Amino acid sequence: MGPTSPRHHRRARTIHRLAHNGTVDDHDPLASFAALLTDRGRFLLDEVREVEPAQELAVATRLRREHPVELVSAAIAQARWRQRAVGKFGGADAGRMFFTANGVEQATRATVAAYRAERFTELGVRSVADLCCGIGGDAIALARAGVRVLAVDRDPLTCAVARANADALGLDDLIDVREADVTEVDTSAYDAVFVDPARRGGRQGGAARWGSPQAFSSGGASVRGGGRVTGGRVFDPEAYSPPLSWAIDVALKAPHAALKVAPGIPHEAVPGDAEAEWVSDSGDVKEAVLWFGTEPGLVRATLLPGPRRLRGRGLPDPQVRPPGRYLYEPDGAVIRAHLVAEVAEEVGGGLLDETIAYVTADAVTPTPYATAYEITDQLPFSVKKLKALLRERKVGTLTVKKRGSAVEPEELRRKVKPQGPNSATVFLTRVQGAPTMLIGHPVQRQKSPG
Repeated sequence: MGPTSPRHHRRARTIHRLAHNGTVDDHDPLASFAALLTDRGRFLLDEVREVEPAQELAVATRLRREHPVELVSAAIAQARWRQRAVGKFGGADAGRMFFTANGVEQATRATVAAYRAERFTELGVRSVADLCCGIGGDAIALARAGVRVLAVDRDPLTCAVARANADALGLDDLIDVREADVTEVDTSAYDAVFVDPARRGGRQGGAARWGSPQAFSSGGASVRGGGRVTGGRVFDPEAYSPPLSWAIDVALKAPHAALKVAPGIPHEAVPGDAEAEWVSDSGDVKEAVLWFGTEPGLVRATLLPGPRRLRGRGLPDPQVRPPGRYLYEPDGAVIRAHLVAEVAEEVGGGLLDETIAYVTADAVTPTPYATAYEITDQLPFSVKKLKALLRERKVGTLTVKKRGSAVEPEELRRKVKPQGPNSATVFLTRVQGAPTMLIGHPVQRQKSPG
């Protein structure tokens, strides 16, 4: 869940906005939401289901002639949130679910929630206390896996939305939504606890950039620098709401538990009796989870779809070596989990630079944990030389990737002005400390083990 969630420490007013019609201040957002569940509210939801942003003003003006202004505004807001939620929940579910402004942004992606529910069921879990449940995304996935769920949140509107979602998806017999302070809930009757605390203080994620002196640790045994840097500050898990220390205490009392944390959590903040898992979906890092009652001390990177699971083995950092014919770009979950060394060993490679998470090797070895590129050219950084090479190769489609370089990809594209029918990828990086350009193309993906 996100940093601004009001889920259980304060109640926030909901402000519905129309893209072309100013702000509507709903003095009682709970009543406005309840009105959406009436026959008139559901009629309006159907009326605005396919409304595009450019049409909102005209549609709202027409509907307000016969329906309350606040209800029309609430219906249009729901339509917009449902459209935005399709990427997370799919069209069928998003079109029936209900959302809040924070909830649509902070809810767990359905594929990730389904994977976590599968892990719970593999552990033999049949009931879960979902603390800080938000709009119910994880509770829905658990219920669909046959797990009975107590979904707890302190915010009345959020609870009302979670109940409506359980009902809309036909899961209300397995999901019991309770409005309460999560710190006061007795979870002893449940097989497992899941906690997704709000994370305050800025955007989630974003570890120290690869290439910064404090950033690189590939083997899982060492951590250089530690935490996530945002605006010059290290992210503090004790700033979660409730704090991570409270969630760990609750987890240790349960047979099994999973605590969702920011992907940039410092590795030294992970307790020794927890398993730490970083999860990506289609290449995008989505979350980190601390598991209790599984394998204490294990570090894992999980890639969806799949799942593909890479287990940490405490390997030392790979050796730095000259660039080979192939470059491997590890998945973000692998990098966050500090498991680059495991990938390097799998492909028989080493690092281009001790602070850069690029692996190089002389042969191509299929792996689900990294994308392989065949490197055709290595040049010291020079815009002039790159422009000449691209002109010679008639490259019009240029993909720019960077680690350890201050050059912005769009700025480089403007300067080199690629033209032609061919494509190429350029890596702006460092090779044993020297600014370098590596030019190549992706290796056609082969069937890989794992």
